[in-house]
Amino acid sequence: DIDECATSPCKDHQYCLNTDGSFSCKGCDTSCIGCTGEGSDKCKTCASGYVKEGEKCTDIDECNLSEKVCLKENQDCTNTSGSYKCVCSEGFEDKDGTCVQT
Repeated sequence: DIDECATSPCKDHQYCLNTDGSFSCKGCDTSCIGCTGEGSDKCKTCASGYVKEGEKCTDIDECNLSEKVCLKENQDCTNTSGSYKCVCSEGFEDKDGTCVQT
């Protein structure tokens, strides 16, 4: 078997998996920018919204940072994978970018 992966035939956001007589390109974990294999522990660099903790790229919980990210009145922060979103607090709804009482 020739290791086709030795020539790095895959795209930047993929890793190469050598198979008997061939190879396949697999997508990197969403927490990675470039990778050497499957999973968040094989990242070359962590993607935006992720930080290296030990060997893995883990999600940054922007909602628990000391500096608030959702600054509008009656708005709560919801953490998402690699990011966050600002949503109106319970009992409020978004009207043209402002959270008003329902």
